[in-house]
Formats: sequence, C-alpha cells, structure tokens
Amino acid sequence: MAESAIDSNEDLSEETEDLEPLEPDDGGTFQQVTNLLNIIDSESKMDAAGAGPDMRKTLASVIITEKATTKPCMVMNALIRCLQVPEISTQRKVNIYNILQEIIQQEGELEEQCVHRLVTIASKEMREILEVEGYMKAEVASDTLVALSRNHFSVVMYEMQHRLKPLELTEEFVIITLAKLANGNVFEFMPYMGITLATIFTMLRLVNEAKMRQVICGAMETFCETVQFYLRHLEDSMYPVMTEEQFAIKLFPMYRYFVTVWLRSHNPEVKLGVIKSLRPMLNLLLPNDDLREEVYDYLPLLLAEYQGSLEALFITQVLRQILEVSVITSTPVPQMHLHTIFTELHIQVCTKAPVQQQYSSQNVREIEHCFIALARSYPKELMKFFLSQMEMSKEAIRVGTLTLIRAVVGADDPRMNIKTICLAIRVVKNTISDTRSKVRMAILRIIGQLALSGFQDRIKGWGLKYVSIQLTLSTYKLTNRRESFHQRDLEEKMVHKVTMDTVKIITSAVSGMTNEFWVRLLCYIMETDNMEVLTPICISLTNLAERQFHIMDGEANTTSKSRHVDLPAPQKLLARLLVLMSSPYEGEGRGIAMLNLLRTLSHSIAPSMADMWELEIPLLIKYLEEHTKFTWNQEIWEDKLIQFLRLSLKKTRGSNWSLRLGKELNNQIESFDSPSLEKSFLYRALGFTLATGLEADKVEVLLLELLYKTDYSKDFDREGVILCFGLCAQGQVKTVLSVLQDFEERIHESEESWQIGAWRKDHPWRRETVKSALMVMYSCVALHCHWQMLLTHVDTPITAKIIHHYTSSSQDICLKMAFMKSVVQISNAIENLKGLGDFQFAQKTNLTAIIVAIIKAEPTDHLVSPIRTMAMDALLHLSKVKPFYSTEENSELMDISIHSVISLQPPGKDNESIKTLYTNALCVLKQLMEGLLQRQMDPKGLQEMVHLLEKWILSEKEWEREKAMNLHLCLMQSYIQSIGVCIPLKLGQFGTLIGLIAPCTCDSNKRTRLASADVLSSLLDLHASQTCSSWDVCKELELARCKEDLQSLEVEKIFSASSRIAKVICMQFNCDEVVSLIQKLCENIGAMDLQHDKASVTWIDTFLQIRVKELEDKVAEILGAILVHLPVVEHQEVRRNLIEGILLLAHYHQETVLTSLLRQPLPMQSHLVEVWLAVAENVPFARLMLHGLMGRLQSRFTPRATATSKADIWRLAAVDPLMTLCTIHLLIEKMDKDDKLPDLLPDLIYTLLMQLGSSQGPEAVSPVLKTWRLIHTGTLPEEINLQRITIKCMQLLFKRLDSERLVHMLEEQGVWALLESGATFLQGAGLLARLCIRNAEGYRQRLAELVLRGMASEVLSCRVSSTAICVEFMRDPILYQERLLKPAMRLLEKGVDQRDEVLQVLSLRALGNMALGAPKKVRQYRKLLLEKCLYSLRDAHSTSVPSEGMEALAKILAELREGDVGSFFDAISEQCRSFFDNESELLRLKAFLLFSKLAKVVRASKKHFFKGEVKRAWVPLMLHCQDPCPDAAQACVETMYQCVHFWGCKGLVDSSGQRDTRGADEMATFQTTLCSVLTQKKPAVLYSFLLETMTYIKSNLSRIRIASCNLAGVIMKQMSEHYLKKLDFVALRNSLQELQLDADPGVQRAALETLKILDTCSQHRLLASPKGIS
Repeated sequence: MAESAIDSNEDLSEETEDLEPLEPDDGGTFQQVTNLLNIIDSESKMDAAGAGPDMRKTLASVIITEKATTKPCMVMNALIRCLQVPEISTQRKVNIYNILQEIIQQEGELEEQCVHRLVTIASKEMREILEVEGYMKAEVASDTLVALSRNHFSVVMYEMQHRLKPLELTEEFVIITLAKLANGNVFEFMPYMGITLATIFTMLRLVNEAKMRQVICGAMETFCETVQFYLRHLEDSMYPVMTEEQFAIKLFPMYRYFVTVWLRSHNPEVKLGVIKSLRPMLNLLLPNDDLREEVYDYLPLLLAEYQGSLEALFITQVLRQILEVSVITSTPVPQMHLHTIFTELHIQVCTKAPVQQQYSSQNVREIEHCFIALARSYPKELMKFFLSQMEMSKEAIRVGTLTLIRAVVGADDPRMNIKTICLAIRVVKNTISDTRSKVRMAILRIIGQLALSGFQDRIKGWGLKYVSIQLTLSTYKLTNRRESFHQRDLEEKMVHKVTMDTVKIITSAVSGMTNEFWVRLLCYIMETDNMEVLTPICISLTNLAERQFHIMDGEANTTSKSRHVDLPAPQKLLARLLVLMSSPYEGEGRGIAMLNLLRTLSHSIAPSMADMWELEIPLLIKYLEEHTKFTWNQEIWEDKLIQFLRLSLKKTRGSNWSLRLGKELNNQIESFDSPSLEKSFLYRALGFTLATGLEADKVEVLLLELLYKTDYSKDFDREGVILCFGLCAQGQVKTVLSVLQDFEERIHESEESWQIGAWRKDHPWRRETVKSALMVMYSCVALHCHWQMLLTHVDTPITAKIIHHYTSSSQDICLKMAFMKSVVQISNAIENLKGLGDFQFAQKTNLTAIIVAIIKAEPTDHLVSPIRTMAMDALLHLSKVKPFYSTEENSELMDISIHSVISLQPPGKDNESIKTLYTNALCVLKQLMEGLLQRQMDPKGLQEMVHLLEKWILSEKEWEREKAMNLHLCLMQSYIQSIGVCIPLKLGQFGTLIGLIAPCTCDSNKRTRLASADVLSSLLDLHASQTCSSWDVCKELELARCKEDLQSLEVEKIFSASSRIAKVICMQFNCDEVVSLIQKLCENIGAMDLQHDKASVTWIDTFLQIRVKELEDKVAEILGAILVHLPVVEHQEVRRNLIEGILLLAHYHQETVLTSLLRQPLPMQSHLVEVWLAVAENVPFARLMLHGLMGRLQSRFTPRATATSKADIWRLAAVDPLMTLCTIHLLIEKMDKDDKLPDLLPDLIYTLLMQLGSSQGPEAVSPVLKTWRLIHTGTLPEEINLQRITIKCMQLLFKRLDSERLVHMLEEQGVWALLESGATFLQGAGLLARLCIRNAEGYRQRLAELVLRGMASEVLSCRVSSTAICVEFMRDPILYQERLLKPAMRLLEKGVDQRDEVLQVLSLRALGNMALGAPKKVRQYRKLLLEKCLYSLRDAHSTSVPSEGMEALAKILAELREGDVGSFFDAISEQCRSFFDNESELLRLKAFLLFSKLAKVVRASKKHFFKGEVKRAWVPLMLHCQDPCPDAAQACVETMYQCVHFWGCKGLVDSSGQRDTRGADEMATFQTTLCSVLTQKKPAVLYSFLLETMTYIKSNLSRIRIASCNLAGVIMKQMSEHYLKKLDFVALRNSLQELQLDADPGVQRAALETLKILDTCSQHRLLASPKGIS
C-alpha cells in the first residue's frame, strides 16, 4: 500500500513537471504577480549596489501576500507558474519561495493540487545544487517544504521518503530537510524515525565527501534531540511509541560507526561534527546499562583525539558526560582506562594550549569536573596519580596538579569523603618546600580553599605556618627587589596578594588561633616595609583579638579592664601605628583599621590611656569616615594626631613613658622612605615628644644621635630634623643650642673635616649639605624660641653662625635655599617681637649683600628653584627691619627684582608647587615695589624703567604683557604721584613712550588694555606738564569713553576705541615725535600677536592721515621705518594698511617716496612688490609713477639739472637703474591690460631701448650702480639683470599695442635675443626700429623725435643707440615726410666726425641709407655725403669705418651721375684700389664691390682715367679671384669681368661673357687667353704684370701666394722671347725655391710647377740665343 502511494506520488510528480503553464484565465493575477516580482528583482539589484533600504521590495512582497488572502489558489498557481518559467534567475526563485513561505504560514490548508505541484517542484529544486546560488535556492526550497509540512505533513514526508532509499546515497538537502521536519514536527515524525535512522545507517558506508558527513552528523544531532524531547513528552504522543531502550538499540550501531570510522577522518570539520553529535547520542545511550559498558569500550578512541588538532573542549565535554553518568549510576569506568584518562586530562591542564585552541580556559574547567567525578569513583587511585605527578620537578606539572587538587577539595559535593581530603593534603604537604612562585600560589590557594570548605582543623599547624612564612618571605623579596628582575617582581607581587587573600580567609574562618600566628602577624606590622598589606593585617589582628577576648570573657568571666593580650613592645607598637596613621587613606584605608586595633588593644598598650582613647579614637574614626583621600586635609589630620599624642602623653606625665616613646620614634626613622608623609609626621611627633621630656641630658643624647644618623644629602630628612629641632626648642632652647654647638665641636668645623665618615660609613656627608642644615636649624630655633631668648641670641650666635656657614661654603643651590629660609625666619622672628623700640639688626647689611648676589646669579628666563622667591621674600622682610635701605639701594633692588620675576615662565596647570612659587614671587615683588619705589622715583629713572619693561610689554606671551603693563602702570602712577614738577623729556622720547604702549590698547587681554590706557593717560599728563600744552576736559572725557569701550569683547569696538585715542593724542605731537612714534610702532609690528600689529598700523594710519602734509622733511625717515619692518609683517591686512600709508605719503610727496623705494636692495623683496602692486591697482597714480620712473632712467641721458626744491633733490638723487627697471616691469605687468598707455608708450620704448644700449656700453657699470650693488643681499639671479629686465618691459609694452603681427614678428625674427646680447644689440635695435616703422605707424613721428634727441645726447651710448635706430629711419621716408631730414643729416655729420668707431659706422650707414629712404635728396646732400664717406676711407686705424664708408658710397653712387661725383671720382677710385691687398677680408670685399660700382658709373669723361685704374688694379684682381674669403673672391671675379671691356679686346669680352659657368680651370684658360692677347698687343704690359705678380709670392695669404705662382707660370708661358731675355732667371729661381720651404703644401706644389715652367723657359731662351745655338 505504501509502495502504491509512493508510485502514485511519483507519477503525479512526473505529470506535474510536464504540465504546461496554467491558462491565463486568472483575471490577470499572473501578470500582476510577475510585475511585482520584477519590482522585487530590480530593488534587489539596487540593494546589492548599496542603494539604500528595500522599501519597494517589501511593499511588493506585502501586496502579493495580501492578494493571497483573498485568492490563495490563484496566487499560489501564479507563483508556481513563475517558478516554471525557463531560464529564471536564482534570486527570483529565492524571492518566490520566500513569498510562498509567507503565504503558507498565513493560509494554512491549501488546495491539494497546488500542494502536490509545489512539493514536486521544490523537491526537484532542492536536489539540484549546481553552484553557490543553487545552494541558496535549495535552502529556500527546503524551508518551503518544511513550511508545507505543518499542514500537509504526509505529502511532504512521502516525497522525502521517496527520495530516501536504502543502500543508495541520497542528496544532501534530503537529509537536511528530514532533520528540519523532525525538529518541527516531533510527534508526526516519530513513526518514520525508525525507518529513517535505519535507512541513513545503510548509506553511511557510501558517504565519502566531508560535506555530506557533516550533514548527517548534524541531522543525527537533531534526531537525537528530537527523540529526547519525544521521550520527555511521551504522554502527549498519539502515535505508536518506541521505548528509550528501543531507540538506544537502533542508535548504538550508528554511534559505533561514528566513533570507529568517521572520527578517524582527517577532515577536522568532520571530526567536529562527529564529536558534537555524540553528546545527544550519549544522552540516549548511557542510561542503558548494557550499552553503557559498550560505550566505555570506545573511550580510548575518544582520548586519542586529544592528540589531534580538534578543539579539546568538545572532547572533554563528552568525556565529562560519560564520567558523571558513571558516578550517578555507580558504574565507574573500567580501571584499565584510568591511567589513560588521568594522563590525557592532566596533560591538558599542565601544558600550554596550542594557539588554535580557542576555549582553553573552558576546557580546564571541564577537566576539573572530570577529575571531581574521578575523585568520587577512584579517590585513592587519583591521589596516587597526583602524588606521582608531584614528584616531577617541572613547575607547570606541579601547578596544574595543585590546581586540580584545589578543584577536588573545593567541590561542593557531600559525597566527597574526608579520606579524599586527607589524601589530597598529604599530596600538598609533599610540595611545600618548592620555592617557585606559581607553586607557592597554588598551595596558598589550596589552604584558603580548605578553610572555606570547612576543613579549618586540617590547616592548623602546617597550613598556618606556611601562610606566615610566605607572608614574611614575599614581603622581604618585594622590599629588596632588583630592577633587573621585573618579571620576578611581578610574580612575587602575585604571591603576596594570594597570601593576603589567604590570611583574610583564615582570620575570618578559623577559630582558636594559635599564639604563634598572632605574634607573627603582630611583628609583621612593626617590621614590614610593605605598607599596602597593613590594612588587611590590622583587620585580621583586630578580628583575632576580639575573638580571643571573647573566648577569654567566656572562659574566665573577667572584667574588661583585665582584657589583656601579650604585646612585644607597647611603645613600639604605638609609635609604629601612630606614624602610619599619618597617611590614613593609603593601603585601602589603613587609618581606620589601625585606630580600631589601637582601641581594641588599648588596655594592653597603656592602661592609663585606655579611657581617653575610648573617647578620642571614635572621633578620629568619624573624621576619616566623613572624608575621602580627595577631600581630607593633611595638616588638619596631623594636628589631630598631635593633639591625640599630647592628650596621651599627659596621661603619662611624671613617668619615663614619653622618653621611651621618643626613643621608639627615633628608632622608627630609618624604617620609612624619604620623602613620605609618615616620616614627616614622625619628625614632628618626635620633636613634640622630646620638647615634653623632663630629663635634658637624655634629650640631648637623643638629639645628638638624631644629628649623627641623619642623611643630610636628602632634603626631606634634613628638613625633618630641622623641624624636629625647632619644635624641641619650644621647651628645650638651651639644650638645642648646646647640642648644635656640641655637634659642631665634635665634627671639628674646618675646611678639611666636613666629611663625617666616622659616624656614618654608609653615607658620607657633603660639607655644604651639613652647613645648610645647620643654618636652618639656627633660624628655626630663632623662630620657635621665646622672644626674650631671641633678643639675646639673634645676632650672636644665631645670625653670625648662619653667615659663617654660608660664606665659608661653595654656595650651591641647596645652601642658598637654606640661607634664604634662615633669613626669612630670622626676619619674621624679629618682626614678630613686641615692644622692640630702637632695636637695630646689626647683620642686615651683610644679609642684603648676600641676597642680591644670589638673585643676580639666578637664570632670568625660567624658574628652576624657589631661590629668587625666597630671596625677594627675604628682602621684603629685611626691608621692614631697621636700619632701612637708602634710595640707591632701593633702586638697585627694584631693578634686580623686576628683571628676575618678570622673566619667569608661567607654571603648568598640573604643577601646583611651581605655581605656588610663581604666585608667591609676583606677590612678593609687588609688595617689595610698594616699599622700595618711593625712594627711587626721579626723572632720570623714568627712561631706565621703561627700557627695563619694554621687552616684556612687547612679549608674545599674554601673561608677560599683562604683568609688565601692570608694573609699568604701577611705576608711572608712583612716579607721577611722587614727582611734583614736569619731566624734561628728550626730543622724541614722548613719541617713543607712546609708541611702546599704544598697541597694547588692543591687547587680547582686557586687563592689559585697561592698564595700557591708564599708562597713556599718565604719559599725556606728564607731556602736558612738560610742554605746558592745554589738555581740556573734552579730551579727558573722550579718553574716558574710549577706556570704557576697551572693556568690550568686540574686536571692532576695541579697535575703534584705540583709533579714537590716537586721534585725541595726535595733535599733542610735533613732527619729530611723530617720527619717533611711527618708528616705535613699526618696531612693535611682528613682536606680538596680530591684534597688536593691527593696532600699530591703525595708529600709524591715523597719524599719517592727520599730519601727512606737515611731514615733508620726515617722509624719508618714516618711509624707511615702514620699509625696514614691512618684511616681518606676516598678516596680509596689516601689510595692506602699511602699504596704504606708503601710498598716502607718495600722493603728497611723490619724488621723496619714489627715490626711497628705488633705493631698496635687489632682488626686490615681497613687501616691496606688494607696495608696487598696490600702486598698479590705482591706474592714474600708476601712470604718474611710471612717468617718474621713466624720468629717472632718462636722467642718465640728459644733462644734470640743478635742484631748486626739496622735491628736486629727491628727484635728482642717484638710484639703481636695475631697481628702476624692475619696478617698471612690475607696474606694466600688473596694470590694467585695457590701458594702452598711448601717451607713455613711445617714450617708454625709446627710454628702455636707450637703457638697454647703455647697459652694453662703458656706462653699464657706472659709479652709481657700483654703489648700489653693495647693498644687494647677495648674488642676483640670472633673470635679474639690466638686459633681461629691460627686454621683459619692452615685451610687455609691445603686447599692449594690440598688434599681434608685430609681437609675432619680433619673436619670429629673434629681436629680443639680439637685443640681449651686447654683440648683436645694435643689430637688434635696428631690426626693432624697422619693425616698428612698418607696424606702429601711430608712434613713428614721436619715436623719430626721440631718436633725434638721443643723437644729440652727451651720453655716448645714447648717441650710439639712437644712431642705430636712425639707420632704419633713414631707410624710410618718415624723416623726409616729417621734415626731420635736415637735423638728422646735421647730427649724422657730427657722428661721422666722432672718435667712437661704432658711432662713425652707424652714422655712415645711416648716410648711405638716405639713398633708400630719400633718394631724391641724395643730389642735394651729395657733397656732404661724398666728403664724409671719402673721409672715412682714409681712416687707417679701423676696418669697420672704411668698409662702411665704401658700402655707403656704393649706395650713394647708385643715385648719382658721373657729373654729380666730380673730382671725388678720382680720389674714390684710388682709395678703393688701395684696399685690394688689405689684410681685412671685409675691406677687400667692400673695395671690390665699390670698384665694380665705379666701373658701372664711369662715363666718357672719366673713362680714360678709370682705364688706367683698371690696368693698375688688374694683377690684384686676377690674383684675388683666388681670395681665401669666398665672398671677396666672388666679388673680385665679378669686378674683374665688369672691367674686361676697358682692355678694348672683343675676344676677352666674349670670353668673360660666359663667366657664370666657369670654374677654376676656366679661370686659368681666361688668364692664358688674356696673356696671349697682351703678348700680341701689349707685351710690355704683360712683362710688367709678371714683375708685379712676383711681388705677391711674399703675400701673407697662402691662397694669394699660390695664385701668384700660377699666374706667373701662365704669364711666362705666353711671354715672348724678347721679354724672356730680360728676366732675371736666377732671382726668379731663388724666389721660387724659397717657396719650396713654405708651410703650405699647396704653395710648395704651385712653386714647383712654376719653377718647372721657369726652367723650360730658361732652356728655350738658351736655345734661342746665339751662344746656345753654337
């Protein structure tokens, strides 16, 4: 029947899977659901991107579930249909399943068909796990099936059972879903539990994957827990039941398989799953007696897992479960397993857990429970095992074992018998000799645990003794610890803490305490140095004593007066407790504990004090209870203790009790550290106790002992002894003085014997330390002794001894402090005397001199000691003692004291001691000034006082300014009150005084502002009295109102008030005082904060606005003061205000300000740049300043004028042109770009060009520039030089022309590079002028006028530069058009006559360019032109002048006819020919060109003359065709061919017609042709050519020497026999042979060839002669 059901279900599943999507006849539900699911999917994507909350997703889901409430079937079918849509995303399926779960939970019963379809689809989805997303889908599908099972369990269960088949490994989520079904449907699942377990067991062998094993282990854990729940609620089950035994039988095979097979897996996760599943399985197995024994058999397998990497806690939990059940069921585990269990568990406790063990502490607790269970079953065996482990010496093993014993002893189990405890104690006793810290702590904890567990009797004897020993031992180790054993100290502290905890437990739990333990604790209090444990010890002793008294009262029934316990030393105990109670809140409030102990032991300490203690001690306890360590007062508490001591000693008056107490107090001194409150109180108590002593000789012995054993190198001990002696002097004055004198005599006071090593070998004393102690001891005696005794001893021996000890020492800091303290105490003692009358302190002068020297020796910038405070305090007190100080002494003391105190730095907030010293110093200084000031006030001291306070008034620190201002005010008020006449202040001193105080009216501190206003008022009163000026009531009222406004917190209001004060004061100043005021205000800037700087510039601006017109003579001083201090101003607003002041001065005194600014050093600093930037912002003013700057540059090119006013003096003053240029550049760059500067542009361009020209000439390093370079701050950067800055200025100017073409051409043609170089400057100037003429027509006329003016300048560089520009103007008709040609010609004529070569060249070039610019005017000026050019040709000292003259002539001749030249033609021709052989290539070139031009110009009248010139020039022309200068050679060839027609030979003319195509060979052919023609027509000329040619073989030019050899050879070849006979062959041969030695190989070869020709000609001559024939 079940099979048929399963088959039908399977058929249904297959049928459902093949169904087509449901018909759309659902009222649009499917489409609505689909749309809502789309929203959910889109929102899910947004959520994944972190877009925010999924509100729309939630809303869409709610809509679907709400719709399902009305149409569940339709919605379910729609969702199922959506699940069947192909290629649906995993997230969409997850969303659908989640909605289905909500609907299932909401609706309950559903249609059977829907359920079957859903079960089938979900089951399929659940079993298809292809990837990570598939796992998520399977999980929600499984949850959906579980949700369905609540109302359709059978359907879901049949599906799961259908998928779970024996001996066939099912899918992972089938097991998971079954576990969920069992957990959610316990009773419904029970009928299937048996078959499910059985089926799963059959597939265990098939599971190899770790994941599947973990799933099965988890499922088994759930199944077992489900079974336990079922068994607990068995009565609620309606199904057939299985008994617990039946379940256990079915479960055990699986348990066995898990332990024997899966637990051995190498996968730690599988192991963990198995271990976790064992605990619920054991809950079912262990109650079964038979199965329990079998479970015991598998214990070794569990224990073996300790060796693996598995978390030990989980194994221990299983083991604890087994062991505890064994105890409950009285079926202990087999003894054969005991040793293994003991060992494995013991190792876990004694060894450090691996790092991966996360639960090691929990594991130890579980192991302790295991051992407790084992102790119940096998106590003897366990203790035997523990004993064996304790025999090992390893600390960890012993500590672990003791920890387990403590757990066993402390187990709250009545079944733990006494025998087990005894065995445990026996084990512990075997280890008490171990001295290791951890072992000791473990033993102490066991003793405490025994006391807590009710085994007090078991620790008496050995336990109490061990505790007392450990208490003493740990205290000793802690008090004698070494710094190098920090770890051991920490361990020892832990031992001590555990010991104290044990003592607390014992004293509160153990009764019938032994006397030995009582005495040990009592002695511990009096001997221990560990103060932290005194409170618990005292409490323990109090408890013990009260318990002991209670036992004694019960046994003897005695009265309270007989309540007495044994005390080792009552005075010692009282002294100890009394001193320790001085710090009552230390050690967890030991004061109350000790008071309670005193009260309890009062009859045992001193019966006579008991009644008084019963009254006083509760009052002391009440005080301590009412306060805490944060609210109590140490001084009040010590006074209470001293009062308690006084009352106690009164009860023992007449006995030696107080003396014995004094001895004990004296003995306690070395028991406490220094410094400490306890020891301080001890000295006080000792002094008071000794003062009450009746036997002076014994007191003297104690005092001497105290002196000898005191370590004077420790300040605390020294001060304590001093206080003790002072207090003792109240009742033992003579005794104390006698002891001090005796002490000094015994130590042999001398320079050699101050090392007192005879009494104290452990700490030898320093000489100064003992002296300082003795000084203060004497003064302390004077302070505390009776006044009648003081009058007798104050001068001698007390003060005399103090001065002697101080002056005979090295006077270190401690000695100085002791001396100051002594002086104060003596002064106070004298001052406190009543009825002194005329008592004169004789030692006052000596003391004052010493104090002044000490103050001067102190550092003035920081407080290193209270010396200066104590010194001024001493002076203060001494000033009240007669005789009084003189006026001079008062002044000196005030100066020293003010300087010493005002320089002190403020103390930190957390340093109360320094703060107290600092406050006291200020207070004492003010008091001292009040006493001394009246004797020092005079006019002469005013300036000294201000000078003293100035640096503090200008301090950056608020507290220093306030203090200094208050002192200033105090001094001024005292001065004005003291002086009755006006003070003759120096000129400008009033302004300086005001300038110092004025910025403080805007100080951030209100008190400083008000004090500064008061100081200003005082100064105004002083000034008014000096100048007899009027100071009306209105001004007084205005100042009062300003002072009220200064109290405001609004910054604007404060500054307004300060400005009003300045306006009121301003008219009281003369010009000199204004300058001094501004100088002082400028000095103040930067010395303080921003607010002070703003106040300074506010005052400066106020004064300048009101008085600027009157300050003409002071402008330079004021401006200098501002410029000097402007660089240090950091804040922009302050800088701006100062710059505005400069601009204000410049508006009224332009020339003075301009000169002052230009005299600043280079490179231009940022503050100066800011000034000029401010100028540039005001365009009209900037244009005015540009004009002035341009005038400074032009002044170098114009005659020096005579100054007629102060403004002219400043305008004509020498300035650095480089600074001027930098300023011009800055202004042009920063001015408004829309301003084209039409009226300034041409003048600026010309001026800059002239400046650039002057930087290239001899004026470049003028005396002025040298002078100004001395103040340059260093080597200037490369970009800061005259040339580059000038060029940059010009570039900026040209950019303002709105002519991009001109700017582009200037850059393209490299004008700026030419101008920058000195070698090419004139070329660049000319090119610049040429481009401006062509592209800046609007400025040509003005530029031409400026050029002509420059040509007339007295400065050579200006004339040269202007002439270079004029060269270009002469090329253009502009001069002719503007009728400027005549003055230009006049200036050029002068330029040619100048001695300067460059100027001559440029003038000649300009004259030549006239032929280009005004060709029609050449004839008009031909005489001037030809004359000047011809004159230039005769310059024998220059090359460039003749060459330029020839070039100019070439241009001019082109515009003239032969008749216009006249007689100049002959001279020009002859002069031109003379340059053919010149060494200068340039001259040769220009000569050839000019000769060619002459050949073209010559007409009939000069043809004959010029023909002769050609004949004379022909040999040079032919030779220089081979000129080394290619240009000269080419020009020579052209000229020679140009002159060929003058020979009158048509053949030569035709031959020269093809010259353009000829090379060197053709030239040789031409020469041969020419020689051949001359041989035929003019042989004599040819002969003369040969002779002339041979003269060139000695030319300096190798090319000419070669050419001469070659031409000579050509001529000799063509020469007739007649003329050959005339030749001197010997001379010719010698000349040619000399050339064989020439350095040039070419010359050698040419000479050799010519020599060959000469030899050939010689042979022909010999053959032709008659002799040769014969």
